[in-house]
Amino acid sequence: MAETKDLRARLREEILTLTEARGPGKSICPTEAARAVRPEDWNRLMSETRRVAIQMAESGEIEILRKGKPVAPDEVRGVIRLRRPIA
Repeated sequence: MAETKDLRARLREEILTLTEARGPGKSICPTEAARAVRPEDWNRLMSETRRVAIQMAESGEIEILRKGKPVAPDEVRGVIRLRRPIA
């Protein structure tokens, strides 16, 4: 349980760091965050990365994009990208 909380915290931090580094209006792929946290087996983190991203989108920290357009967290399907909200 504690390991899962730590993993989620690391994923959240990495998503924020990568989206900030990318710059305003630019997005990242969730794969980038998973690879940064655990390069050797990033593919096992993908479902958790999506869960963390959805939670972050629900709280307004990031936006989830599908085909370049923001989508509601409860409508997330398929290939997505993540970015900081545009003010």
